[in-house]
Amino acid sequence: MPDNSERRSSAPVVFTGVRLVDGTGGPPVESAAVVVEDGRFTYAGPEHARPQLREATVVDCGGRTLLPGFFDCHLHFLMDSNADFTGRLLTNRPTVTVFERARRMRETLHAGITTARDLGGIDAGYRDAVALGLIEGPRLHVALRLMSHTGGHADFSMPSGYDPSALLEPFSELADDPGQVRLATRRLLRDGADVIKVCATGGVNSPSDQPEDEGLTVEEIATVVDETRRHRGRPVAAHAQGTVGIKNALRGGVTSVEHGYLIDDEGIDLMLEKGAFLVPTLSTFHVERDRFTAAAYEKKARLAEAAANRLSEAVRRGVKVALGTDAGAVPHARNLQELGHMVRLGLSPLDAIRAGTLNAAQLLGLEESLGTVEVGKIADVVVCEGDPVADIGLLGDPANVVLVMQEGRIVKRGKAVGEAV
Repeated sequence: MPDNSERRSSAPVVFTGVRLVDGTGGPPVESAAVVVEDGRFTYAGPEHARPQLREATVVDCGGRTLLPGFFDCHLHFLMDSNADFTGRLLTNRPTVTVFERARRMRETLHAGITTARDLGGIDAGYRDAVALGLIEGPRLHVALRLMSHTGGHADFSMPSGYDPSALLEPFSELADDPGQVRLATRRLLRDGADVIKVCATGGVNSPSDQPEDEGLTVEEIATVVDETRRHRGRPVAAHAQGTVGIKNALRGGVTSVEHGYLIDDEGIDLMLEKGAFLVPTLSTFHVERDRFTAAAYEKKARLAEAAANRLSEAVRRGVKVALGTDAGAVPHARNLQELGHMVRLGLSPLDAIRAGTLNAAQLLGLEESLGTVEVGKIADVVVCEGDPVADIGLLGDPANVVLVMQEGRIVKRGKAVGEAV
């Protein structure tokens, strides 16, 4: 294991001297303590009331803030930038690509993301490797491949006829009628998908469509939802940027709308009616121009002002928001910069933190075991410098994330965080 990782000890771990932000949306608890035993929280509350345990490992956090481990519900470990799709991914030897992805996963974990949802581009083996302890990274839910029509957002065939994705791991599931859609869903479930991602609209990076174009139809999306219902109710995430496609996705029964940039009032009504989550991926509006092709950047810039207005309205009206960044299109290991973007959209700092913890756990169906610092839950922990409720931007700098614990095991600890036995 890396030098700054520590195997889970049989001894309890006691965090003292913390400001506790537990992820529920409630106010911080000053002068708090948190106790972890056998990988789960057994106490979280005022320091003066914590249990006195023999042979515990005591970690003095020196007044820093302790939070739950964060989620990123929309990223792509496939690549490090859009340019990779026709660059390094085609020139790397495949083994080098695997190790590059493993590095991205470790850096993302050390930035405070203990659970992530990869919405297209890696196979289920990466998820299994994390679960088996073979590599360090967030616990993963994976979509494997994107589903769209021929010529839709998941069809990367260029006007010349060249398809860069054909030379890589399969990235697309193309399906053009309800029967093909059902079969594609079955293939994805067979191959280990935890979530099915459908393209309800075109997108920024696809060569043959625009974000406002419609993708899969309501009937086709409903077919995907029906097929997942037969397999333990796996969630369905909809890439949806244009107004009509967003509503098609919601009428089809999706669990989450990814991006949602041009959602109108009727779309917001549908989200509230159906209890769907919005994953706005605001980080994609705050990256360097050279991470996009000229055509993709033009599409993104054209959407920016309208997206800010419409997503702010969705937040104002109380649509449930979960954190997702589209990392891969934007830099990895800067995931928690998304919190600051959400605050500028209208969420309070505590609500933004909840979007990245409890709300995200609910979206992934993990709220019974993850998402908050509460007794009985799995001990995923982030300790950061300062007070992110007063300055949410602190969490966006990985240098301020001074300790990360995953399932009771400290995987990152800065020298400033003390320990006594």
